[in-house]
Amino acid sequence: MNNATSSKMLSKEQVKKIFEATNNLKHLVALKLCYGAGLRVSEVVNIKINDIDSSRMVIHVVGAKGKKDRYVPLPEKLLPQLRDYFVKYRPKEYLFEGKYGGAYSKSSVQQVFKRAMKNAGVRKKIGIHGLRHSYATHLLESGADMRFIQELLGHNSIKTTQIYTKVTPQSLSNIKSPLDSF
Repeated sequence: MNNATSSKMLSKEQVKKIFEATNNLKHLVALKLCYGAGLRVSEVVNIKINDIDSSRMVIHVVGAKGKKDRYVPLPEKLLPQLRDYFVKYRPKEYLFEGKYGGAYSKSSVQQVFKRAMKNAGVRKKIGIHGLRHSYATHLLESGADMRFIQELLGHNSIKTTQIYTKVTPQSLSNIKSPLDSF
């Protein structure tokens, strides 16, 4: 993997450490949505309560970059925490609300991420967008189709998605030679 790409992403172990270092439920759910649904921080703070459909296990991302709406899967592991969060915080309109109502700020979630990285001992010069980048890379490594990832991320062009296609040692080890199929 080239350095430009590897510096923008986290390993699964690093992501797990960041989550474990986040004690506040609101902060944890916000970070898990960035990674677990591959959302931009702006998309996370703009999620409204009615954008979450737990019966279909999807999140409706409304008016994202390029003014495109899309649906992304709601991670099953996140649903219990999401419900606990909802009961504890009782948001009115937006899933994440500021102290005085309205959408939680992007900068607050970015600060939460920086603090969680520091607390987890993850020493990388990476912003919260690295969670989205890691989501796409980890999907690719697990065998997801590039077009599928493009749809999930809401990219207009496959070229944008191809940033995540750099060959990793992990992806190489999953390739089987046709000779092995005899």
